[in-house]
Amino acid sequence: MDTETRLIQAAERLFDRHGFTATGMDRLTAAAGMSSRTLYKHAGSKAALLTAVLAARDRRFMARLEQGGVAALFDALAAWLEAEGARGCLFLRSLAETGGDLPEVAEAVAAHKAAFHRRLGEIVAAECGGAEDAALTEQVLVLFEGATAAAVYRGPGAVTAARQAALTLVGQARAAGGGA
Repeated sequence: MDTETRLIQAAERLFDRHGFTATGMDRLTAAAGMSSRTLYKHAGSKAALLTAVLAARDRRFMARLEQGGVAALFDALAAWLEAEGARGCLFLRSLAETGGDLPEVAEAVAAHKAAFHRRLGEIVAAECGGAEDAALTEQVLVLFEGATAAAVYRGPGAVTAARQAALTLVGQARAAGGGA
């Protein structure tokens, strides 16, 4: 594994578990097994490192959404939470913790959420015979994001409940001819 990958993986574990502010550079260097000089050479700054972590996480998460419909979307969420842990959305937690004051972090979060929204719109349209449905997409988005947050304290049952609610909404939209 190369130095940059090792650094990003170590930083992701720490940022996800402890947050941006509580994760100091000493902790990062220890977890990555490198000197602070090497860390700064590869990361530049702690904010740049968080941005790199979010980019890597975005790629992994979005790859899970390549195929399937709404049911597969929630199945992917359940698998993600099982593999990664249920601590809420790292993107939203990072934005909240930094208060939007780090432009590179705010931009990474906005880009991820926009890409996810587009992909979700494609999934919903495919479920409804190809017709875009902005309202239904927004409803499924809220269910997905809500399940991600609720799984922190309610466990995987939150994803199951959101999945069923989303499928009910999709079924109603299909019965109504594609609109929600």
